[in-house]
Amino acid sequence: MQPSRPVRLLRTVAAVGVLAAGAVACGDAGGLEGAGSTPTATSPAKLWPDLTPAASPAWNYDNGESEAMEGVTAPGDDIRKVDPVAVVKAEIAQHPDEYAGSKAQYRETVRRMAYCGKKPADDRCPLLKAYYRDVTGDGHADLTLGFRLLPGNQTAVRVYTVEGGRVVQVMSNDDAVSSVELAGHSVIIHAPSDLADYEYRFQWTWDPEQQVMLLTHDEMLHNGRRERQSTPTVSPSASP
Repeated sequence: MQPSRPVRLLRTVAAVGVLAAGAVACGDAGGLEGAGSTPTATSPAKLWPDLTPAASPAWNYDNGESEAMEGVTAPGDDIRKVDPVAVVKAEIAQHPDEYAGSKAQYRETVRRMAYCGKKPADDRCPLLKAYYRDVTGDGHADLTLGFRLLPGNQTAVRVYTVEGGRVVQVMSNDDAVSSVELAGHSVIIHAPSDLADYEYRFQWTWDPEQQVMLLTHDEMLHNGRRERQSTPTVSPSASP
């Protein structure tokens, strides 16, 4: 026979009383604790309100610039039908001051381009794998290229789209690259920093009004790669 509801209630109250007494005896473990005082929120303070605003940038970020690759066309406006090797060679031809000559900054890149386009692939080719994704948002694939800038340790990252059958470069970035990501209409470039445990992060995003990719984010981030300190060795003669 099951006990009536009042008897069950009395037993429950008694059990709660025993548990409460045990909690007090154990120092109230697991109870709520105060987190301390909350810092007061402050609004940004504008400095030097009388300072005359600058009218032009201090240096060129290569923003808002596009360049058609001369002699390179996309059959049927399909950039997948364009040879990536031809695209890089067009850039080299259009910028001889950076690539041509024994004293050019990226002269070794030109020499090694002779190894590109071969089957099987030659490791000496500076051109990296081509990626096709709609970065500009027009419903058609765009071309993202990377190639080594030799003899240094930089990597060129480029994005090309098609405009009226022409192949047009809409993003250009040269840096010592750690990794590159494509996210939506953005290209995200990670680059090493001189400061330990930090890296640079650059985000280039397609701007439909300017019809180019703009540097929309430039920041330094903690990468969480701090090396673990080795455990010190204890001498056998040392006391515990």
